[in-house]
Amino acid sequence: MVDSDMLIPRPRRSEAGPGAFEFTPATRIAADAGTESVRLYLQQTLRGSTGLPVRDTERHTGPDVVSLRVASRAEVADLPTGPVTAPDDRSEAFRLTVTPDRVEVLGGSAAGVFYGVQALLQSLPADVYRRGRVGTGPWTVPTVVVEDAPAFAWRGVMLDVCRHFRTKHEVMRVVDQLAAHRINRLHFHLTEDQGWRIEILRYPRLTEVGSWRRESQVGAHVPDADGVLRPAGFDGRPHGGYYTQDDIREIVAYAADRFVTVVPEIETPGHVRAALAAHPELGVHPDRPVEVWTEWGIADDVLNAEESTIAFFQDVLDEVIALFPSPYIGIGGDECPKVQWEQDPRTQERIRELGLTDEEQLQAWIIGRLAAHVESHGRRAFGWDEILEGGTLSQSATVLSWRGLTGARTAAKRGHDVISSPDDQAYLDYRQSDLPTEPIPVSIVLGVDDVFAFDPVPSGLTDAERAHVIGGQGNMWTEHVDTARKLDYQLFPRVAALAEALWSADTAGPRDVAEFRGRLAEHTARLEAMGIEYRHEAGPFPWEQRPGVPGRPHSREERAAYIDAVTANIAE
Repeated sequence: MVDSDMLIPRPRRSEAGPGAFEFTPATRIAADAGTESVRLYLQQTLRGSTGLPVRDTERHTGPDVVSLRVASRAEVADLPTGPVTAPDDRSEAFRLTVTPDRVEVLGGSAAGVFYGVQALLQSLPADVYRRGRVGTGPWTVPTVVVEDAPAFAWRGVMLDVCRHFRTKHEVMRVVDQLAAHRINRLHFHLTEDQGWRIEILRYPRLTEVGSWRRESQVGAHVPDADGVLRPAGFDGRPHGGYYTQDDIREIVAYAADRFVTVVPEIETPGHVRAALAAHPELGVHPDRPVEVWTEWGIADDVLNAEESTIAFFQDVLDEVIALFPSPYIGIGGDECPKVQWEQDPRTQERIRELGLTDEEQLQAWIIGRLAAHVESHGRRAFGWDEILEGGTLSQSATVLSWRGLTGARTAAKRGHDVISSPDDQAYLDYRQSDLPTEPIPVSIVLGVDDVFAFDPVPSGLTDAERAHVIGGQGNMWTEHVDTARKLDYQLFPRVAALAEALWSADTAGPRDVAEFRGRLAEHTARLEAMGIEYRHEAGPFPWEQRPGVPGRPHSREERAAYIDAVTANIAE
């Protein structure tokens, strides 16, 4: 039995009472027509770990019943208010009421009921998350009333499956992990220089050729004898994989049952070398064949600006839109090198034909054409904060701000919706300490406390501008994460801190990291029961302490100066 004060994320209101409810062979679950998927989820979770039958019943009242209900119109008004940017939206709000006789989960929608069920599961012993029976109970929940609603509508994690491929079963395992923490968006990064991961029926070569590379870089780039940074080495091992369209449908449906929206991203006009390996005609130099890139970083290869190339990616987006019901479709836009465009006579001619002045405007033109195509299907395009550069961006486009919060501030002031994911607060591939044994030595140190402090809303905005910040997400790039075990280590427990930052940010009182860490200490037992190989607070080797490394590859001051420089042309 777990005290409701130990829940993650922290609830807005929790009022304990005397006694407890016990799950027994007599316990039944009643679900109204809108919550069938939630009932199945709860039954599957409980049956595996407790061995109890938890059968169905149509009776929502009486003893030994767990009632799952979507609130009536009158009841919704009594639920907590919704996100700070849309307080009238109570769809994800819930009230969990536990008495010694029965349990009721009332939600503003089926999603709200699902999140109430997550609070209920966290109130049970941690072994409830195991898939097999390990004990005989008792399986008790303390008497309590929990009322809760999220601070932000978009609570996301981006998963890069291009640098290192994750099977569909591994992706669905991540979905389960996110859902248990009330993360409701999986930003699915599907195409890159290093691999194309989604089947496109009209263009089969994208996966026949573009989904495999002959080897992968190992480690970082290091200075060679001539001072030029080059890869430290390669593993000599082919790497690849892709998702069939049936795989995508399966992942999307599995996530939907857990109220996680899978949001696809197709990178353009840079980070496209895997596409160019399959279709050289899309590039600036179609007479120079390239292979799927084996290095990390950014390849110079970019799309050309011909109408045929725009049509090609419109065809790709048609199939993507048909597979993903997400209101948002990602079209990339980040880190696009301009050197090939600058040096290519045909591209310079194309810039003049289009009445543009430079390469920045050319990128904006490509992004604008693809965004308009997405919008023609009734969806909204979203892209990284570079899409603010070079021209007028469609007002419906959503900006993902990653180079600090400059993009978020600028986009909100221009009237665009914003998802904040600043690298110095929310990049989950970054290293977690200065210890010499830290296995992923990338960039600045970003620990649990740093992620816990993440605030998606930049300073200096009016109330109307703040309303455009719909949420935030953590980004999980996988250059140095080649196994599911390493993925666990990078994600957790930082995802628990991210969930707290995005769900509980506007609860009363200042954020208290010490109080959060007290709850996190309890929560790690749940992570262990789920089979998540999280990073222990003591470090990668929790049984021994290691001295810190003198100096860092990047200090926060150096990183801040760099971000100021690269966002100077979008700063208001």
